Parts: sequence; C-alpha cells; structure tokens
Amino acid sequence: MQPHTRVQVALWGSGLAALALLLGLGIFLAPLEPNIVALQLSFSPSAFGAIVHAWGEGGLARYRTHLPWDYLLLLNYGLFGWLLATRTAVLAPYPTWARRIAAWLMPLASAFDAIENALHGWLTQAPRFGLEPIYAASGTVSLLKWLLLMAFAVAVAHALWLQQDR
Repeated sequence: MQPHTRVQVALWGSGLAALALLLGLGIFLAPLEPNIVALQLSFSPSAFGAIVHAWGEGGLARYRTHLPWDYLLLLNYGLFGWLLATRTAVLAPYPTWARRIAAWLMPLASAFDAIENALHGWLTQAPRFGLEPIYAASGTVSLLKWLLLMAFAVAVAHALWLQQDR
C-alpha cells in the first residue's frame, strides 16, 4: 500500500470510528439525566455527588460501562485531528506556526479526556470524601478538553471559510 493511501485509510478509518463511537455512546448514555457533560463540568464533590446520586445505581453502572469505549473514542478522534491537520490541505490558509498549533489541539484534547476518564473511573468506583482538589482537577481537565475540541472545530471551519474566499 502506498504511504498516501495508508494515510487516507488512517484518516477515514479514525474519523469514521470516532463518529460511530460518538453516536453509539451518545445513544447508550442518553438516558442519564443530568447528562454526562454536567458530570464532566462539575468541580466540587457536592456537584459531582448530586449527579451520581440522581443517576442511581443503574445510571452509575451505565456510565462506568462506557469508560473503556470512551478510551477508544479519544484515541480515534485524537488521531483523526492530527491527520486532518498534518496530512491534508484543510488548514493550508494558515501560516506554518498556526497549523502546528492546530495539529496538537485534538491530541491534547484526547490526553485531557484520558485523564478525565481515569479520574472519573476512580471517583465513581466508591464514595470519595475530602478530595476537593481531585474533583476540581477532574472538572478542569474536562473543561480543557471541551475548549480544545471547540478550538479545533473553529480553526477547521475558519480555514475552510478562508479557502472559499479565494
């Protein structure tokens, strides 16, 4: 297989796998109320605990079941973002330094997502008390993940808009 073909297969494969996992996990987690973004963006033990309590035992089990699949999701979207930024012309309107920064947005989001998953796996394993800094760190890495994902989406949309103007 030609190197260009391998890159295309990796790009499309990781993108489609990420999309399939995102849709599947979205459907699987849809019954949870409040939704998982509320848990991700909870910065205190009381906010985190209130959400887990609202879910009940079954909801918490559902959430914990999704975590291994979420690791597959984050690996795929991190790879997709890297390949899209470094192996396609999508970000061509940007100067080299901006393309380099944009190339790291999705992999960094993926890394923060992995930390979030590890923290949430541990925090939902058993009641954890007196760990305010851990809950704050959990919310912070989740927020950073979401900000990086949004930054990448904005960069891609902006670059495509700039290409249309040419």
